Parts: sequence; structure tokens; C-alpha cells
Amino acid sequence: MRCLFSIAVALSAAVSTGIPTASAQARDYPFCIKGANYVSSVGDCSFDTYQQCLDSASGRYAFCDRNPYFVQTSKPYVAKRKIRSRQQ
Repeated sequence: MRCLFSIAVALSAAVSTGIPTASAQARDYPFCIKGANYVSSVGDCSFDTYQQCLDSASGRYAFCDRNPYFVQTSKPYVAKRKIRSRQQ
């Protein structure tokens, strides 16, 4: 029984080390934080909203900007006004 457990642990460890982890890329989020603490000119682009970025930049020498590599996959939803006809 112990041998079977040891084999299962060894197999799962071998499989998990062979799977690369997916890192966040600069194009995944629309807003970036930039400043003195960021080596890259793009900064840290891990914010969905501008307010999230501002909250993170608060109190530091940092500012927020749009991500130049972000590609919006769909158009934002805009509600259309319904035209109603008068029926008597």
C-alpha cells in the first residue's frame, strides 16, 4: 500500500513540474501602474479598472496609464433607447 502511495506521489510531482505556469502578460489588463519602482517602461499591467490602479498607486511615487498593448475583445454594451409607439 505504501509503495502504491509513493508511486502516485512521485508521478504527480513529475507531472506537475512539467506543466509551465501561465504568467500574466501586459495585454491582459487595460490599466498599468508606472513609476520609479518599475523597471519596465510598461509597468505593472494587472488592473481591470482605473480605480484599482489608483488605489494601488496611492501614497507611492507611481501613476496610472492605459495599457498600450491591451486589445479589447468585445465592444462595451450600450443600452439602446426603445422607441414606443402610442396605441389607443
